[in-house]
Amino acid sequence: MITDEVYVEIELLRRHGLSLRRIAAEVGCAVNTVRAHLASPELPRYARKVQRVTKLAPFEAYLRERQAAAHPHWIPASVLMREIVAQGYQGGASQLRAFMHMLKPAQPSEPVVRFETAPGHQMQVDWVEFRKGAQPLYAFCATLGYSRMSYVEFVTDMKVTTLIGCHERSFAAFGGVVRQVLYDNMKTVVLERDVDGEGAHRYHAGFLDYARHAGFVIKLCRPYRARTKGKVERFNGYLRRSFYVPLVAQFKQAGLVLDAATATVQVRRWLDEVANVRVHGTTGEQPVARLAAERAALQALAPPWRGDIEGARPQAEAAHDEGPVRPPAVRAHLETAQPAQHPLAVYDALLQTLQQAQEIGA
Repeated sequence: MITDEVYVEIELLRRHGLSLRRIAAEVGCAVNTVRAHLASPELPRYARKVQRVTKLAPFEAYLRERQAAAHPHWIPASVLMREIVAQGYQGGASQLRAFMHMLKPAQPSEPVVRFETAPGHQMQVDWVEFRKGAQPLYAFCATLGYSRMSYVEFVTDMKVTTLIGCHERSFAAFGGVVRQVLYDNMKTVVLERDVDGEGAHRYHAGFLDYARHAGFVIKLCRPYRARTKGKVERFNGYLRRSFYVPLVAQFKQAGLVLDAATATVQVRRWLDEVANVRVHGTTGEQPVARLAAERAALQALAPPWRGDIEGARPQAEAAHDEGPVRPPAVRAHLETAQPAQHPLAVYDALLQTLQQAQEIGA
């Protein structure tokens, strides 16, 4: 028998975009069970095929009347148990609880409130880890809150210098700087939360300098509420399923390992031809079509940042999420390294190799 908790998990996994087969494997049930539940408007109720008279049957009308009289409040089963025992009930409490559960109206599920932002106001940023070990591979993902336009760059580390470089290139790609960027608890952004009271956090000194220089306010997700960064997190899953897995499979067939530079070149093509031109499920519009309104509200690009990460003060002051943005004290020069880029010919040659291998096999 599948519990209500499992059915709730099925619904949550489906919202995260998992296939029916993957959901069935995760929760340990048949694919048909998953399909039937998702097609049903409510949780299934298990009832015996042959209804038999229970010891509680003579008291059911009384129980209904008592609860109807108490509406909109609810009389606990323990109270009603005492009342019907006094009237001669000789059954157990489990029968009573099961009957009361049938009487109690289903509580409406809490609706998911989508937090929408004005054009140019917010960008959500996250790291996606694809590969560990000797050849690590990560993706910097940034999604504009209003248009849902996304930028992706593959890298081999998540250092603060890498993070800053990715920010600068994402702002350049979008055509301007938002007023606020939303993060979770990445250590290259925030070192300690609420150090001087609620909302007063100790940020990474070098990154705080960069945020001031670029002109955006750092905003953190509420603790244990990462779904407030849901726009970029939903995109992360889409990136993995629609881009990364198919591309890695092609490289594996050719006996090659996907590197960061090649992945970055290919993800830009995918963004231009697929992700940013699809009709978004929430807005009902193409992200690229909404970008014009977003871009008009963006701040101007700041000059390239030349802050010194190594020479930054060891402890950044505690700053509130919505605190003012001030120009930084610019220190020693630090060139932000641009990632090496493989020409598209590398990937095209790979595809030709795969195609030739398939023709030989045929």
